[in-house]
Amino acid sequence: MNAKLEEIDGKYVATLVGELDTAAAVEVEEILKPLYTSDGKDVVIDCTDLEYIASSGLRILISILKGAKATGSHVVMRGVNDDIKNVFKLTGFISIFEFE
Repeated sequence: MNAKLEEIDGKYVATLVGELDTAAAVEVEEILKPLYTSDGKDVVIDCTDLEYIASSGLRILISILKGAKATGSHVVMRGVNDDIKNVFKLTGFISIFEFE
């Protein structure tokens, strides 16, 4: 699993590559922790190269969404493949995230 966080054009862009499983979640959470308080900046989570997500990964994304909304930020999921989108559908999270 590889995760990086950048600020591009006034937005936070988080890029997730590989499998966001329970083992990787601790490291990914540490990298993405600044998004929990995004200070009004919009957040893009690029999942173009994300192959798998476990419940611990979903928990991280929910925490980011909750923190972003509290500061007036907008969160967009970008490049989510059909398998990952099915996980969002099965958990009911499909309706609380915005996808592009």
